[in-house]
Amino acid sequence: MQELLLNLYQTTGIALMTLPGLFMISIALVLLYLAIKKGYEPYLLLPIAFGMLWINLPAAVGEGLMEPGGLLYYLYQGIKLGIYPPLIFLGIGVMTDFGPLIANPKSLLLGAAAQLGIFVAFWLSILLGLTGPEAASIGIIGGADGPTAIYLTSKLAPHLLGPIAVAAYSYMALVPIIQPPIMRMLTTKEERLVKMEQLRKVSKTEKILFPIIVAIVVILLVPSATPLIGMLMLGNLFKESGVVPNLVENAKNALLYVITIFLGVTVGATAQAETFLTVATIKILVIGLIAFAFGTIGGVLLGKLMYILSGKKINPLIGAAGVSAVPMAARVVQKVGSDEDPTNFLLMHAMGPNVAGVIGSAVAAGTLLSLFK
Repeated sequence: MQELLLNLYQTTGIALMTLPGLFMISIALVLLYLAIKKGYEPYLLLPIAFGMLWINLPAAVGEGLMEPGGLLYYLYQGIKLGIYPPLIFLGIGVMTDFGPLIANPKSLLLGAAAQLGIFVAFWLSILLGLTGPEAASIGIIGGADGPTAIYLTSKLAPHLLGPIAVAAYSYMALVPIIQPPIMRMLTTKEERLVKMEQLRKVSKTEKILFPIIVAIVVILLVPSATPLIGMLMLGNLFKESGVVPNLVENAKNALLYVITIFLGVTVGATAQAETFLTVATIKILVIGLIAFAFGTIGGVLLGKLMYILSGKKINPLIGAAGVSAVPMAARVVQKVGSDEDPTNFLLMHAMGPNVAGVIGSAVAAGTLLSLFK
């Protein structure tokens, strides 16, 4: 009987459990807590955390990403082949209003300045001994755009996909904590109190032409950004054309959420103990935080320059929204501004740099991809 029980025990996953595996399961449980209890990016953090939990259970052997025949293997092909992130961008395009950017084209400069974090993180990674493709993949965390980080990493450094995805989405969720101290440190009270003029009304024709023109210009200049920019602008054209309401409804709901589930679970499943618990992961987490900080710094510093050049008519806080965390970064700008003056409404002004950041991070990813692929 004792031998029978021992044999039964050895057939269970419990017998195969390791300390690294238990540690990864603990991390997954913490992420689940943050997603469910704290509401930190729950739509992506929840499936990512569950995927991490799933793959680190010993009973999941045979269901890994590299074993043909398992469910996760087939779902992972959507990441490996670069399918899921562009489809996410289609949904983002449908939900994005580029009106504030069109009304204030200078916002594009703020979106570009906030990509500073990408290049600071890239060179810091190089100095720490990482390869060019690895440094590019880590650097893109500074764009504050999870799908873009996943897309670029899956092409250049798939072995780092787990820690980069976790870092990207964790720091995106922490934008309301990371950004305000930096914004206040770099601006004066006088600058934070600036009230900006109301944006002009953007015509329907302008909104329809915008995605077409951006797609043509960006794809011609940065062909490697085609999948992300093409799908982003296609989704926006669906929305602004007004003639395909069923496509709009499905792209921003059913399609977006289904792809989000597949993307999240398979990204989480890349975070296996043997690949996640490394010195490289610690480097990624530290550099990712630096990247986010410098993204905010770049946007705010250019905002301060524009404040001076405009004769104190531009509130430099809106530069912090140049990172691609839409619309969270714009809401943070509104919150910091309203803390100084409750009657100051900066949200729509911040949305211009915010949506510009989406374009900027996709262009930066395409540029890095063309350099290192």
